Amino acid sequence: MSSQRPSAWYAVPAFTFFALFAALPMLLVIYLSFTAWDGLGTPTLNGGENWSRLLDDTEARASVWRTLVLMVVSWLVQTPIALLIGVWAAGKQRSRAVLSSIFFLPLLLSTTAIALLWQALLDPNFGAFVGGPLFLGDPDVALYTVVLVISWQFIPFHTLLYQGAARAVPPSLYEAATLDGASRVSKFLHITLPQLRYTIVTSSVLMLVGSLTTFDTVLILTQGGPGTATRILPLHMYITGFSGFEMGYASAIAVVLVVLGTALSLAVMRWSGFRQMSSQQEGS
Repeated sequence: MSSQRPSAWYAVPAFTFFALFAALPMLLVIYLSFTAWDGLGTPTLNGGENWSRLLDDTEARASVWRTLVLMVVSWLVQTPIALLIGVWAAGKQRSRAVLSSIFFLPLLLSTTAIALLWQALLDPNFGAFVGGPLFLGDPDVALYTVVLVISWQFIPFHTLLYQGAARAVPPSLYEAATLDGASRVSKFLHITLPQLRYTIVTSSVLMLVGSLTTFDTVLILTQGGPGTATRILPLHMYITGFSGFEMGYASAIAVVLVVLGTALSLAVMRWSGFRQMSSQQEGS
């Protein structure tokens, strides 16, 4: 019994960090969601007024829909590209270091620098597509342009995840499949994909939650425009709180974001059998 007691102390630093920088701020945000506060004076409790307003806020509902569209389209764009490039790069033994360096380059740039770079590139007057489509000025195209920029920024990160996971697949599996006359497509579908399932789940959770909390890229590229075409929920929260000075209502939106992110992560892991995979790996 005494030998087990010291192990509990190892969790104290992590628990303290979580309590100070995650749990306490979250409790404060929940409290503020039941107040009327402009960010300067003293918050005053207003019951559930912010929450009833949130249910009736058509712009908030529209922002949720745009956020979901951005999440789904980002996942559909990033996942297959990152997966295929990662698997392909894993088989390039001689150029592995060079490819890894290339994939890592976009990760060295800040989100602000990337957004400003793409904003200049897509400028209708001085950019690379003068006289072409208004990528950031067309309400029907702007949100998908934001998806393009986000995908360009984060595909390399997920590519590195898949590359590392693909390199860990036992070569004996491919050798046995080759002896059985399996094609490359068959090997990919029946060996590579099942072996990368854990990584796909991890990448998907990071990707979806990251898209859910995207803020700075949209703020710099479009400021939520044209009109409200790219006003996703995190940006709606920012504008409400820091431009409209309605911190209480913005806190209610923040709670919704946290709940959506948590529910989404749990749903993806449950649907994919994440716990079962973890227990199987621990047993092996």
